[in-house]
Amino acid sequence: MLLTLGDFETAAADILGAADAAFVSGAAGEGRTRDANVAAFDAIRLLPKVLVDVSHRSTKTSVLGHEIDLPVILAPSAMHRISHPDGERATARAAAAAGTIMVLSLGSSLPVEEVMAAASGPVWFQAYVGKDRGRTAEVLHRAQAAGCSGLVVTVDAPVVGGRVAERRHGFEVRPEWFAAGHEPFYGLIPPAAAGAAATELWDPSLTWDDVGWLRGLTDLPLMLKGILRADDAVRAVAEGAEGVIVSNHGGRQLDSVVASMEALPEVSDAVGDATTVMVDGGVRRGGDVFKALAQGADAVLVGRPVMWGLAVGGASGVEQVLRHLADELELTMALCGARTVEEITPDLIRSS
Repeated sequence: MLLTLGDFETAAADILGAADAAFVSGAAGEGRTRDANVAAFDAIRLLPKVLVDVSHRSTKTSVLGHEIDLPVILAPSAMHRISHPDGERATARAAAAAGTIMVLSLGSSLPVEEVMAAASGPVWFQAYVGKDRGRTAEVLHRAQAAGCSGLVVTVDAPVVGGRVAERRHGFEVRPEWFAAGHEPFYGLIPPAAAGAAATELWDPSLTWDDVGWLRGLTDLPLMLKGILRADDAVRAVAEGAEGVIVSNHGGRQLDSVVASMEALPEVSDAVGDATTVMVDGGVRRGGDVFKALAQGADAVLVGRPVMWGLAVGGASGVEQVLRHLADELELTMALCGARTVEEITPDLIRSS
């Protein structure tokens, strides 16, 4: 029975096999930061209010103009056809069914136009800035033309992190996992799509001076993903970002960096209501979503669990993952005396 997201992870590992599971669930180095992301949630305890009328509860919220049914957004992750032949089409359908937002990865298995044709809900587009700035501009214009309603730029990957598990298990990208239509996306085709070879495409010279350039390429809401410091978050707001995503890339870039949830309070305190704050990394329970919102996040993003759900059952599997998080969040709200997302406040948690 699939009663927890851990059950989905175990089932997906059996389906995927060791090498592919190492890509989906692996991390940089020995996985200390990946594991710390989960442990950071466990270190926070709930402090419920009692005798609150919780007969009516709602997990609905608003993020950057989108009214969503659940403060859980599907994080960008590459090559969904690793997990299921329907790839990002299935993911987009599941996100819409759950009433939330999908973030489509630059490294998707399917071209953005094909994914958007299958999507009936909002989709944001995630990009890296390539050394060829003309191609970067082309990517962003193409995503906006296809109907994407937000831009997420990953800023914590000037080079690719050391993915030990992938090398240990001999992970390799197969051509069917990567869209043939991606040549304009910096020429990302196997084998350059994976591993250290991608470093030849990403631009390590990217600086704050380039954020204004990015801002000028599109009128879509701009979010910077990979923020861990309060001063970086303040700078992001000053440079025109409408949102920041507190993230350590799921522990896939640099081992032993601070857990995302450990960084969230300082970031949230620093920017206040000046920008939308989201967090990813280590969300495995609806209670984790509750804790992140209590720490100041407007929403969380989940990545690996989506890939596990895809492997287990395609779009239906992802819907099950999201339903599990939604049900647990609503239960936590009921037992903590919070009837709405707005009532999930810092006084309902304690750090151990």
